[in-house]
Amino acid sequence: MPKNGYIVGFDIGTKKIAAIIGEITEDRKIEIIGIGTADSRGLRKGVVVNLDTTVEAIKKAQEEAELMAGVEIDSAFIGISGAHIKSFNSRGVIAVSGKNKEISREDIKRVIDQSKAVSIPPDREIIHVIPQEFVVDEQDGIKDPLGMSGIKLEVNVHIVTGAITSVQNLKTCVTRAGIEIEQIILNQITTSTSVLTLDEMELGVGLIDIGGGTTEIAIFERGSLWYTSIIPIGGDNFTNDIAVGLRTPIPEAEKIKKKFGCVSSPLTDEHETIEVPSVGHGKKPRVLSKHLLADIIQPRAEEIFTLVDNDIKKMGYEKSLNSGIVLTGGTALLEGLEEVAEGVFDLPVRRGDPTGIGGLADRVSTPDYATSVGLILYGFSQWKEKGTSKDRKKGFLAKFKDWLKEA
Repeated sequence: MPKNGYIVGFDIGTKKIAAIIGEITEDRKIEIIGIGTADSRGLRKGVVVNLDTTVEAIKKAQEEAELMAGVEIDSAFIGISGAHIKSFNSRGVIAVSGKNKEISREDIKRVIDQSKAVSIPPDREIIHVIPQEFVVDEQDGIKDPLGMSGIKLEVNVHIVTGAITSVQNLKTCVTRAGIEIEQIILNQITTSTSVLTLDEMELGVGLIDIGGGTTEIAIFERGSLWYTSIIPIGGDNFTNDIAVGLRTPIPEAEKIKKKFGCVSSPLTDEHETIEVPSVGHGKKPRVLSKHLLADIIQPRAEEIFTLVDNDIKKMGYEKSLNSGIVLTGGTALLEGLEEVAEGVFDLPVRRGDPTGIGGLADRVSTPDYATSVGLILYGFSQWKEKGTSKDRKKGFLAKFKDWLKEA
């Protein structure tokens, strides 16, 4: 658990690695006190392809965050993504033990363990087993059955698996950087913590996180996670399209995307122009219409949303999106992305900016920090759960000191 009252999150992405340090305050809140970022060149589509390059980037982000916060990072919560991630739903059933048929923590643990008794390929490992709902004697929709009476206990769970080698390579990079891993968490879980509301998750919502190399999907309904998926297309594809369409180097295409990118032609002024560097030495920059840039980017945005829409419909979750769609990730900063998404999904769409934090919140309250802020909030929730289960009669300050001693 958090050491010395600090929680650290590392979002190790395809485009950038972000480290955030959060401090637990005595009034039971979390404040951001340190932020560090580094360009990520050792990953492809969320998977580590160069250990040394990734380790150096992690160290750079770590040092920057430590310098800002004035503390040293010992351990951290780590986000994981990539095309190797696969998930599915499962169900477990047991008979309630005990003379009074009162459901105990041991019963809950047994039924969750029973839900994991499924065939998984030998090259994969389970990352998460997330309870969706419990069923006691055919009564469904139960979030916590502890203390209830029943004969039969069932549970529906969402199981997330990853390729053993990909998970191990990520762990190796983090430990080589001198950081102890608190827990590895699926990006969709942490991101949802920072950008979704409880009402949205209860009514039903789709989370679409468009990162540099991948687009991550999550469907929530009745307050639980029911579906996750990852599509191996992301912001880098926009950059490549701009580089080819405008005949400009990829680094320049990335700058143009961030500064002028708009994915909806009607939102641009056809008379507005941008300066585009040419490929090759000695060639002068060209002046092109911003409208042309939108014409290049829009088809890629429509393709991504169509792939997501087809994926959701294929799995039968299109009727679960009663609250609409929430877009986040660095690519969500592109102007007009919400309008294009609404045209594809025919649903309300909003941009997901992280909330629920204090301190340097204004520095990270943008979609490209949604996952790293979510890691802090996830770690904070773990800390609070630990405290809630112990010494309920103690005052908060006394518990706070005890937890720091234990850490």
